[in-house]
Amino acid sequence: MLDTILTSTTAEAFTLGGALTVVLSSLILGLFISLVYIQTHQQEGYAGSFAVTLIMLPAIIAVIILLVGNNVARAFSLAGAFSLIRFRSAPGDPKDIAYVFFTLAVGLACGMGFIAYAAIFAVILCLVMVLITLTRYGVSTSPKMQLKITIPEDLNYHGHFDDIFDTYLSDYRLVRVKTTDFGSLFELCYRVAMVNPDSQKELIDDIRKRNGNLNIVLSLTENHDWGS
Repeated sequence: MLDTILTSTTAEAFTLGGALTVVLSSLILGLFISLVYIQTHQQEGYAGSFAVTLIMLPAIIAVIILLVGNNVARAFSLAGAFSLIRFRSAPGDPKDIAYVFFTLAVGLACGMGFIAYAAIFAVILCLVMVLITLTRYGVSTSPKMQLKITIPEDLNYHGHFDDIFDTYLSDYRLVRVKTTDFGSLFELCYRVAMVNPDSQKELIDDIRKRNGNLNIVLSLTENHDWGS
């Protein structure tokens, strides 16, 4: 019996009962993945809409696989329809993208009738996600921040703020320099890590005394897009 569940495919017999089983199984597994996603993103926060998307994606993919089956014409028709879709949102967290591919794989497995394999795959991957979160693997011990300092064009910025940085920062690196206001100002972008997060105001106050009270931006960042 178990052998039959593991190896049967819905392409052999597309019945109403089988289709409902596949869709319900996909929704249950999607809900399980979504709950794991919520629990593993409690600290850094998560988007509620993305959690709902993780529930729906496996069922949507499973239905697509059911409709396509072994029909090549349907497959090309669906590919043409989906090519019209344009995703306009900015690229998200790489870990969120991993969850998307995770749910897509589960939906594909359910749509092909390998429900037991999909469940085993979902449980193993969710356990890995939980283990990575609990061990804080890959998480920096000190949060990286982005520091933008605007200075006059005639100010030599090399080493100009080093004594201030040595006082308040455990790590800093200049990653970008650009001109603004038709070249009358320079914008310095640093990747920094605070010694004490509570001393942010003191850091900004000391920098203001050196850059002529021009704009200073200190922001927490999780990605490496320093061009924005």
